[in-house]
Amino acid sequence: MTRLVLASQSSGRAAMLRAAGLDFESTAAHVDEEALTAALRAEGQTARNIADALAEAKAVKISSRLPGVTVLGADSTLALDDGTMLAKPESPDEAADHLRRMAGTRHRLFSAVVAAQDGKPVWRAIGEAKLWMRPLSDGFVADYVARHWDSIRWTVGCYEIEGAGVQLFDRVEGDPWTIVGMPMLPLLAWLRATGLARS
Repeated sequence: MTRLVLASQSSGRAAMLRAAGLDFESTAAHVDEEALTAALRAEGQTARNIADALAEAKAVKISSRLPGVTVLGADSTLALDDGTMLAKPESPDEAADHLRRMAGTRHRLFSAVVAAQDGKPVWRAIGEAKLWMRPLSDGFVADYVARHWDSIRWTVGCYEIEGAGVQLFDRVEGDPWTIVGMPMLPLLAWLRATGLARS
């Protein structure tokens, strides 16, 4: 076992860590995200706080059974300007509905990363991006979902901005790593400071 574990099966997050030259392993956290999110929403928690809580739950769960290992948990949440939060789509029809709701409007994306050791969180960072989606025709949405469903089904927001999803937007504020799923710059700074990445 390496000294660093990513508590996620997200290919996008793993690709970011790999591209940064980090030595790590990945494992699924198997956290009931839907139930935890529902409970946090019932408490009136914000999208930002929900991303943070989900990331922490994943990191703590895996690190509690891997003593001496640093575990990274990450999660992203999306909020429309009216406060509505969108989850990962469960079907192509739901993905199309989400895209139609975002089309021509701005939304905010929060990506959190939490590091845990021996079952306790030891560090965290939360990134925020603001994205303005351009107006989309029904035909474009239908074609986009049909072409990319196998990849966008795993993403909150139904886009992979590092690929064809960039065509959905007029304007973006925020770093690209937050949009893909993790605030990488603060994470890398912390990993260097703790000796888990080369300084």
